[in-house]
Amino acid sequence: MSYTRLLYHIVFRTKYGRNTIPELHEKELYAYMMGIINNKKSKLYRIGGMENHIHLLVDIHPTYAISDFMKELKEYSSKWLSSNQNFPHFEGWAVSFAAFTYNLNDKQTIIDYIKNQKEHHKKLSFEDEYRQLLIENGIEIQEQYFLKD
Repeated sequence: MSYTRLLYHIVFRTKYGRNTIPELHEKELYAYMMGIINNKKSKLYRIGGMENHIHLLVDIHPTYAISDFMKELKEYSSKWLSSNQNFPHFEGWAVSFAAFTYNLNDKQTIIDYIKNQKEHHKKLSFEDEYRQLLIENGIEIQEQYFLKD
């Protein structure tokens, strides 16, 4: 028996950062994504976001590499969104994503951060938020690729 706790804060956006997730229907999308995550034997602690991006706090099952997990989550949710009349302008997800690992002691802080996205973005753009998260996590930003997909 192996014991793991692989706690990730994942941030990803819609294609070109367009506002294609209507607030009125975002909970439908979140519920669908929760089903995908549960089917991957992973645990979703919190999901939230805005019209152009999503934050997840998730404990990913150790049989999944983060890149495979995200590829499948985006692929399945994209197909669902494209066939759902409540998301008529959805064009797809951006190729890139950001994923940061956290200690269990940080769990509530990240949950609160995700919970407060609507308030948070009254003052801060997604671009500024994303840049700030990358810098805080020691990730060097390559400007020629930053939010270009």
